[in-house]
Amino acid sequence: MADNTNGRDLPEPQFDQFVSKATSRRQFIKGVIASGAAVSASGYLFTLAGCSPNPKSAGGIERLLTLNVNGQMRPVDVLPNETLAMTLRYKLGLTGTKLGCDRGECGACTVTIDGVASYSCSTLTHSVRGRKITTIEGLEGANGELHKVQQAMIDELGPQCGFCTPGQIMSAVALLDANPHPTRDEVRHALSGNLCRCGAYDHYLNAVMRAAGNGERVSQA
Repeated sequence: MADNTNGRDLPEPQFDQFVSKATSRRQFIKGVIASGAAVSASGYLFTLAGCSPNPKSAGGIERLLTLNVNGQMRPVDVLPNETLAMTLRYKLGLTGTKLGCDRGECGACTVTIDGVASYSCSTLTHSVRGRKITTIEGLEGANGELHKVQQAMIDELGPQCGFCTPGQIMSAVALLDANPHPTRDEVRHALSGNLCRCGAYDHYLNAVMRAAGNGERVSQA
C-alpha cells in the first residue's frame, strides 16, 4: 500500500528488514560458548608460537591455563577473579554444571575436585591448576552408559524439575567413591549441601541407597 504524502508516493515498507530471526536461549548460550572457546584456542595457539597475548606482568597472574577436566587437558583463557563454574559453563561448554544461587549455598554447581565434592561457583579457576576436575559430563561410561548413580536416580524418580540433579549426583558420587556402603544418615549428611526446590529429598536418598546396593528405602511422608 502506498501513502501519498506531499504528492510523493512512499514505497511499501519492507517488513523483512525489521524482523530478525528468532534466537532461542540455547542458541544464544551456544554462541557465547563458541566465541569463548575460539578466544581461548587462539590464545593457546599464540602461546605455542612463542608470542603469548597474555604476558604475565609484574605482580600479575598468568591467564592461560590448562585444566584437567573429565580426564582431558583443556587450555582456557581465565580472568584472575573467574570462578570455576563460569569457566566450565561459558568457556568449556560443560553446561551440566548449573548456576543457582552463585554464592555457595544451593549446591547446583557441585563438581568433584580430586574426588571431593566442591561448589564450583565459589572456587576460583586459578586455584585448581594441576588438580583433577570432574563434572556431570565426565560420569558417562566408555560406551555412553550412565553412571550407577544416574541410573538409580531414574529408577527412583529422583529428579523433579531436574535443576539440582547434577549437583546431587556429583555429591553422591563423591560419597560412594569414599564410602561405597554408607548408612542412610551418612547419605543425608553428604547431600545436605544440595538444596532441592521441589522437595524430592526422599527420592534422591532412595536413589543413592539403591546405587550403593543397600536396598534401603525411606518411607514417603
